[in-house]
Amino acid sequence: MARSQPEIAIIGGGPAGLTLGLLLCKCDIPFTIFELREKPTEEEIAKPSGMLDLHVESGLAALRECGLYDRFLQLTDETSEAQIVSDKDGNILHTDDGELSERPEVSRHALTNLLTTDLPSNTIKWDHKLLSATSLTTPSGTKIELDFGPHGKLLFDFVIGADGAWSRVRSLLTDVKPKYAGTQNITTNITKLAKYPHLAELIGRGSFSALGLRHGVTSHRLSQDAARLYTFFTLPDEDFPSSSGLSSSTAAAAKDQILQDDALLGRFGPIIKELFAVSCDEETQDNPGSLLDIKPLYTLPIGASWEHRANVTLIGDAAHLMCPWAGEGVNLAMWDSLLLAHAIIEAYEAAWRNGGSFINALDPLLQKFEVDQVERNKEKAQETYDNGQMLFGEDGAKAFAEFFQRVYSMAQ
Repeated sequence: MARSQPEIAIIGGGPAGLTLGLLLCKCDIPFTIFELREKPTEEEIAKPSGMLDLHVESGLAALRECGLYDRFLQLTDETSEAQIVSDKDGNILHTDDGELSERPEVSRHALTNLLTTDLPSNTIKWDHKLLSATSLTTPSGTKIELDFGPHGKLLFDFVIGADGAWSRVRSLLTDVKPKYAGTQNITTNITKLAKYPHLAELIGRGSFSALGLRHGVTSHRLSQDAARLYTFFTLPDEDFPSSSGLSSSTAAAAKDQILQDDALLGRFGPIIKELFAVSCDEETQDNPGSLLDIKPLYTLPIGASWEHRANVTLIGDAAHLMCPWAGEGVNLAMWDSLLLAHAIIEAYEAAWRNGGSFINALDPLLQKFEVDQVERNKEKAQETYDNGQMLFGEDGAKAFAEFFQRVYSMAQ
């Protein structure tokens, strides 16, 4: 008996979409990933990117099932799991070497490259921006029409929205949209850290956080003697990047406004200001003419859900967008992919054995997946929110240092 061949589309080629695709590929289940970006070049992959820490029960479990765990471990020597916490003036309140951590870190580019390498090239359609998704009734049943503009409109039996915060697939299931989280983020890089040994010593080999006044300057060490800075401001104005004029300036041109404004970094200490200033100068030297990377952060409501439909679902940020305060985003996304893959594989095999409909076989499994997903993500979203309240209180440094001290005292 020939296998049923449902048309499956995965919208989004981030960690969620790539992990799901790889798991389906291992079971010879046909699918197509549609990604709006152009295929990255080797030069782009080699550039510094943010670090992701993967957790045992989620991201690491997915990599194990993909057969990539050993290769992943070879990529984790780019940075340390050590932590340094300072106050706004650079006074160190906590430091550790990460010996209790079971969350190895990898760069986003390295993880994407790892997940992509084993996928057949014809399974990913690059430079395909989804313009709209529509449910249609056809003689062969309900289909989802995906409009890719110049690439045409395509019909699919089952569509997975792994298309991030502003998911177009989500509109098929719910009107809920992300809301402003009250935080603005500036991202900058120092690619020549050896020129600044005192700053390299300050931020250490892993993660560094200088917190206070409801703001924070944080950094992750990268490979090739580089560091990435994330500077967070708690601000009520969602449109602050444009209303302040910062989004139309280069990083180097914007730094003085940020450093002199008491509502931003004006009341931070000299060493933290220098760290930020150097990152702005280095960013503009490396990318002349590029504008300051400043963006508002968004989140979906805690416990966000939708009315179940048999042929559409969501994973990753499309389902449960949250701030990065607990490091759960990529892990929940890969966990979603792992569990959804199990449901798809079981339904696919059942349809093959029984000669029935894949969608009918999948429906009860998908309903259970979504119920469990919402509960799992609700817990992590609350943890993330609570962490944000701790980190960006008036004395976030003291609260964060005390958090680590409790963790280490419990481990003794």
